[in-house]
Amino acid sequence: MFTPHGLGRFVTRRARLITTLGLAALVLVGIVGAGTIGALSLNRFEAPGSESMRASDVLARDHATGSPNVALLVTARTGTVDDPAVAAAGRSLTAELAARDGVGDAWSYWSRGGPGTLRSEDARHALVLAWVPGDADHVRRDVLPGLAADLTRTGPAVEVTVGGGDEVFRHVMEQARADFVRAELIILPLTLLLLWLVYRRFAAALVTLATGLFAVLGSLALLRIPLAFTEISTFASNIALVMGIGLGVDYGLFMIFRFREELAGRDGDVRAAVVATVRGAGRTVLFSGVTVAAALAVLLAFPFPFLASFAYAGVAVVAAAVVGATVLLPAALTLLGDRVARRTPAHRSAARWHAFAAAVMRRPLVLGGTALALVLLLGAPFLGVRFGLPDDRVLNTSAPVRTMYDEIRASFAVEEADALQVVLPASPPDSADLGPYAAELSRVDGIVRVDSPDGSYTGGRPVPAPAGARYASADGARLVAVPSSERLAADAVGLVADVRAVPAPAPALVGGYPAELADYRDAVTARLPLVAGLIVAVTVVVLFLMTGSVLAPLKATVLNLLSLSVMFGALVWIFQEGNLSGLLGFTPTGSIEPSIPILMFCIAYGLSMDYEVFLLSRIKEEYDRTGDAAASVPLGIARSGPLVTAAALILAVSFATYATGDVVFLQQLGIGMALAVLVDATLIRGVLLPAFMRLAGRANWWAPRPLRALHRRVGLTEDPPPAAPSPGPSPAAEEARV
Repeated sequence: MFTPHGLGRFVTRRARLITTLGLAALVLVGIVGAGTIGALSLNRFEAPGSESMRASDVLARDHATGSPNVALLVTARTGTVDDPAVAAAGRSLTAELAARDGVGDAWSYWSRGGPGTLRSEDARHALVLAWVPGDADHVRRDVLPGLAADLTRTGPAVEVTVGGGDEVFRHVMEQARADFVRAELIILPLTLLLLWLVYRRFAAALVTLATGLFAVLGSLALLRIPLAFTEISTFASNIALVMGIGLGVDYGLFMIFRFREELAGRDGDVRAAVVATVRGAGRTVLFSGVTVAAALAVLLAFPFPFLASFAYAGVAVVAAAVVGATVLLPAALTLLGDRVARRTPAHRSAARWHAFAAAVMRRPLVLGGTALALVLLLGAPFLGVRFGLPDDRVLNTSAPVRTMYDEIRASFAVEEADALQVVLPASPPDSADLGPYAAELSRVDGIVRVDSPDGSYTGGRPVPAPAGARYASADGARLVAVPSSERLAADAVGLVADVRAVPAPAPALVGGYPAELADYRDAVTARLPLVAGLIVAVTVVVLFLMTGSVLAPLKATVLNLLSLSVMFGALVWIFQEGNLSGLLGFTPTGSIEPSIPILMFCIAYGLSMDYEVFLLSRIKEEYDRTGDAAASVPLGIARSGPLVTAAALILAVSFATYATGDVVFLQQLGIGMALAVLVDATLIRGVLLPAFMRLAGRANWWAPRPLRALHRRVGLTEDPPPAAPSPGPSPAAEEARV
C-alpha cells in the first residue's frame, strides 16, 4: 500500500527529478489553464425547466420575440423626443437596430402604436428595446460588443446610450475581470512579503507562494476534463484564483511549520525531517483536502450549470493544492534543507498559545460563553436576509451603463424593459376571455399597464393601446404586464407571485426578466437545506475516519457554521442594509443576490475546515501520545496556533484587497472573506474550540463500540511522531486538567 510514509521516502530519493518535473508541470498547466479561461461560459440567472424558461421558449417559437435584453436610451439634444427631427432619428435608429445581424425583434416609443410608457415623464428621453436570441455567450461576446460600439453615439438630434440586462452583466464581467487582475497584481507580491515576515526566509516564502500558484494553474488545467462534457461558468476561474492561493498558502504553511519542527528535533537530518513531515502533516493535508473536496462536490445537487461550476472548480483546486503540498513542496524542501529552517527558536510563540489555551480551559463557560455570544451577535443580521435580484447597481456609479439606468429610474415611472411576459399557448388570440383577464392583471398592485390582443388596460379599465396584432399569433396569445419602478425595486419576487396568482382563462406561463430571476432564486433556496444537510453528512463521515470520534466531527461542523454565520451577517449588515456604503462606494438595494454567498461559502468552508483539521490533528496527535484529554488541547494548539494565525492574517490582508474593486460582488467577497478568516482563527479556533473540548473531556474522542470497530478497520489515522518536548510549561498543562 502506498502510504504517506512511502510517499515521503519516494520524494526524498527523487527530489531533484520531481522538482524539475514540477517546474515543467507548472509551465504546462499554465499553458493549458490559459486556454481554459476562453472556454468558460457566461451565464444568466436562469433555472432550466422553470415556468419563466418555458415562457421564454414559447415566446421565441410562437411569437418570434422575447423579453428585451438590449435597450437604447435616446436623449433629445434639444426639445423633446416628439420633435420631428428627434422622432425621425428615433425611427431610423429602431430600424437600424432591427436590421442588425442577431437581433430578433425591436420596437420603440416611435414604433407604430408604440406605448407612451417608453417616453420619460419630461419627454426628453425615450427607449428603443430589442430582443437578441441566444445564450449569454452568444449575446454578450458575439453580438453586444459590436452593437454597443456602433450605436453609442451623439448626433445632431439625439444622444444614444446602450444598455439592457445582458449589456449590464457584460460590463459587470469585464469590470470584475479587471478588478481581479488589479487585485492579484497587489496580492501576489503582498502575500510573498507577508510570508517572508512569517518565515524570515525568502526561499520558504517563495515555495509556499509557488504551491498556491500551482493550485491555481493546476485547477484551471484540470477543468479541461469537465469542460469536455458540460458548460462551466466563468465564476470557476474566480474560485480557482481565490481558493487556490488560499489553500496553497494554508497547506504550504502547515507543511513548512511541521518541517521546521521535525528538522529541529532530528539534528538537522533533512531527509528524515521531510519523510516525517509528509507522514504527519502530509496526511493531515490529504484529510483536509478530501473533506473540502467532498463537501464542495455536494454543490452538484444544484440543477444549474452555474452552481455546478463551483463544485468542479472546488474539487480541481483541492486536488491541485494537495499534489503541490504533498509532492512538489516536500521535494523542494529536500533540496533547500537548512535554507528553510528557523533563524530563531519558536518556543516563545508556542508558549503564548499554550498559555492562552490553558487560560480558556480554566474558565471554559465564561470565556467560551462570551465568545459564543459575540459570534452570535455578529451573525444575527443574517436572520433578516432578503435574497433578491441583481441589477446595474452592482456597478460603480461612474460606469456608463449604470449612469444610463440611474437616468431611467429618475425619469421613467415604469419599467417597460422589465415587463412580465404572460403567454397563453392554447388560447386563440381572438378569445373573448383575454380582455377580462388583461383587465384583472392590470389591477395587481404594481402593474401600471397590461397590453393584450384585446387592447391595453390600466387599473381594470381600457386605455388607448398599441397595435394589438403585436400580441397575437396563429399559435396563441401573449400579454405584457408593465410594472412600476417602485414595486419592482421593492418586491419583484412578490410582484411575480401576484401576477401568477391571477386566474387565467387558459393555461398561462409568466416569464420576463423579473420572473426569470425569481424562479432562479426560488430554485436555489429550495435546494439549500438538501445541500447543507449533505455537506454536514460528508464532513462528519470524513472527520470520523480521521479521528474515530463521533463528537469531534459534529463539533467541527458547528464551529464552521458559526464562522460562516459571521461572514453572512456582515454581508447583510453592510451590503443589504447599506451600512458603510458611503465608505465603500456602493449602492445598497435592500437584498443580496444568492449566488455570491454560495461562492463565498465554497471558499470560506474550505479555509475553515483547513484550520479545524490542522488544530484537531495536532490535538489528536498529542492525545494519542499522552492519553491526557485536557493537557493535549493546549499542547496541540501551541503547535498549530501560530501557523493558523499566520495563515489567517496573510489571507485576510489579501482578501481585503478585493474590497477596493468597483463591482459590489467583489467587495462582498473581499470583506466577507477577510472577516471570516479572522474570526475563525481567533474567536472560533482560539476560544470556542478549547472551551468546548475542555467541557467535553474524554467524550471528544468517544464513539460507540460498533463505530470504534468500524474505525479500526477503515479509519485513516496518523502515525504518532516521536515524543517532543512540550512547548509550554508543565504547570499550565496541569492547570488545564483542573
